Amino acid sequence: MFTYAAALVFLVFCIRVVLDPRRFSNAVLLGITVALVSVSAFVRPPLPPASLRTAALAACALLVAGALALAFFLMANGVKMVRREGRRPGNLLTLLTGLAILGFLSLLGTAVAGRSTTLVRVAAFSAPPVGYVSFLFLCFLGYALLYGRLPRRRNVDFVVVLGCGLVGGSRVGRLLANRLDRARRLYEAQAARGNPPLLVTSGGQGGDEELPEADAMAAHLVAAGVPEDRILREDRSRTTEENLLLSKKIMQELKPDYRCVVVTNNFHVFRAALTARRTGVRGQVVGAATARYFWPGATIREFVAVFLHYPKINLGLCLVLGLLGLVAFR
Repeated sequence: MFTYAAALVFLVFCIRVVLDPRRFSNAVLLGITVALVSVSAFVRPPLPPASLRTAALAACALLVAGALALAFFLMANGVKMVRREGRRPGNLLTLLTGLAILGFLSLLGTAVAGRSTTLVRVAAFSAPPVGYVSFLFLCFLGYALLYGRLPRRRNVDFVVVLGCGLVGGSRVGRLLANRLDRARRLYEAQAARGNPPLLVTSGGQGGDEELPEADAMAAHLVAAGVPEDRILREDRSRTTEENLLLSKKIMQELKPDYRCVVVTNNFHVFRAALTARRTGVRGQVVGAATARYFWPGATIREFVAVFLHYPKINLGLCLVLGLLGLVAFR
């Protein structure tokens, strides 16, 4: 039964990816497929009760060990982030997430030991929402990795580069330079085929910046050998959504039936793709390299942003699941 259900869900997943890969529901369908396959492998062939209990305990032990390993990895990464990037709130995210995982495991351990009725109730309320959020995060992570490897159109009309802030108010930093270098390589590869695209540098001027990000990005591309007449500047946006909306306006004015590719960093690809779909941009998103130590915290931030984009649904489900957990363990 579970095998047939997994096959059906996977078929729906494949169809939806072909129709439009820029959907978060694709990530959920992929997660459901993996979950059904796992359950199918677990229950077939039928095991005697003693073996089933042993397998269940082994699975729980594996989950706990994995969660502990993840917690310590995130805390170590958080310390590295603070040392290299400073103590800004965003740089503390991996450290705090690791501590939160340890705290939750301690809560579960105390609840299982049955030492406190209050803690048992707290664990019963918190476990289902934590499971839901963890499932969504794994879906997000797995599909984000897959989306970044999907094939793209070889020829496009525009390459849009999303800005991400200037270092010292005027200089292109490493994250942004990686985006620009990826965009330049895309430009050169298509130009070699005789059809050079236009590049759109997208980014306005922040309160602590001396010039619009678009101007600094264009200067970086010109210095790298891109002809200045192949660069367009969108210098008013402040957010990813504005980046895409204002760049879309530029592209539509020049070519109503345009096709484009959007360049950002790899940790930002899937959320940028979701935003591109929501804003009606006709193109897929590709990623540029990011330092390994920076990637975990940035990925968690991206997931939180996607999760909170639908606050009523996600927070409402967390509350309902928590209440159901309380009722089940009364």
